[in-house]
Amino acid sequence: MNSAIQELTITRPDDWHLHLRDGDALKTVLPHTAAQFARAIVMPNLKPPVTTTEQAAAYRQRIMAALPEGMQFEPLMTLYLTDNTPP
Repeated sequence: MNSAIQELTITRPDDWHLHLRDGDALKTVLPHTAAQFARAIVMPNLKPPVTTTEQAAAYRQRIMAALPEGMQFEPLMTLYLTDNTPP
């Protein structure tokens, strides 16, 4: 008798590299992403890029505000690193 798992189903995976952008693009992309993924690592290269925790928190608020009612999604925020990023 073989007791090894033969199948694994991932119902809502994570997206490890997501570009949501902002504004209308964010509102267009986010519902499709949230329908497929439970969480995503959100890339910070907006114009201007997200370089501080305050900017990341504000961007997260915009993402959550754009999430359609009843959808579950957790954006995992990152910073755009530059030579001026403090340690």
